Amino acid sequence: MKVLIIARPFVFHGGVERATRDLVGALVEHGHDVHLASPPGQAPVAGVTLHRLPLPPLPAPARVLLLAALARRLAARGAWDVVQTHERALGAHVYRAGEGCHRAYLASRDGGPGRGLYHRVVLALERRVFARTPRLVAIARAGKREIQTLYGVPADRVDVVYNGVDLTRFHPRVRETLRRPARAEADVAAGAFVALFVGSGFERKGLATAIEALARLDDRRARLLVAGKGDETPYRALAGRYGVADRVRWLGPRADVERWYAAADACVLPSRYEPFGNVHLEALACGLPVVASTAAGGGEVVSGALAGRVVDPRDAGAVATALAEVREAVTSRPADVVAAARAAAGPYTYAAQVAGFQRVWAKLP
Repeated sequence: MKVLIIARPFVFHGGVERATRDLVGALVEHGHDVHLASPPGQAPVAGVTLHRLPLPPLPAPARVLLLAALARRLAARGAWDVVQTHERALGAHVYRAGEGCHRAYLASRDGGPGRGLYHRVVLALERRVFARTPRLVAIARAGKREIQTLYGVPADRVDVVYNGVDLTRFHPRVRETLRRPARAEADVAAGAFVALFVGSGFERKGLATAIEALARLDDRRARLLVAGKGDETPYRALAGRYGVADRVRWLGPRADVERWYAAADACVLPSRYEPFGNVHLEALACGLPVVASTAAGGGEVVSGALAGRVVDPRDAGAVATALAEVREAVTSRPADVVAAARAAAGPYTYAAQVAGFQRVWAKLP
């Protein structure tokens, strides 16, 4: 099929963009004629025809509207079998709601709903996209419920297609070669329990809760590794107030994230709002148990007690208890934990993701 995908440029530290990159590659591998429409900054992609959307530097509200207009014009020009947008844009056959609902995101923030021009523009565009796009795709069951509840969309217009994960890159064997040097780089003792936080946008991802949970653990040797893009300053200060500044390691955004899954014993993701979160699948695929959030779609893939826990992301005590339980399992049954985590990630392949989208496309008129 001749498929046009509308998406922002891919960057290594963005989960939404990384998920799109991997899907595009899988579609090519499955024989589709893939075209990618993206603003400036997108590098060429093997096997893909790139259409650059001429989006100049603009204030955020204008940029959102212009991107939607440019995407709609390109969609109307070509003889596409399927137009699938991963951005809020009209004129597509399918909208993949990879960022969930902006309305729900705003409700999740401590500062309350945003009332600035940017938020008003995004909400207005989101309403139209959900109302007018023939097929909608959520990336978890929770996202489907959210779209139905907040926007009154009938259930039969919304499909769920989970993300895939690279089961070769993210594999338990990374520990064999990467664990010792990664721990040495982070100045972490060989026997210390290590929790890994991965995410850009520290407030939404719940870094404050992860730091407080570390402070509540009855293990002074435990360490927290933080990988991601964001302003570390307030969180370094928070770690200081909790007395754990010397137990937190700041890694910054990392392209070699599998190195840090290898270094860790558990992954902690107390997100306040997360439509899915590829980190869940990547960690599990590496054999790492995950302490996930009830507000994250990725929590749906944490299956079985040995694969991790799913807890209230605003309850640092619950996160600390979950980490302690995971630590006990990792200590007493390490091979079983690795096997359970890996098995939880196993069904989420790119082939399964492509098959899911092909089922959605088959429903188009």
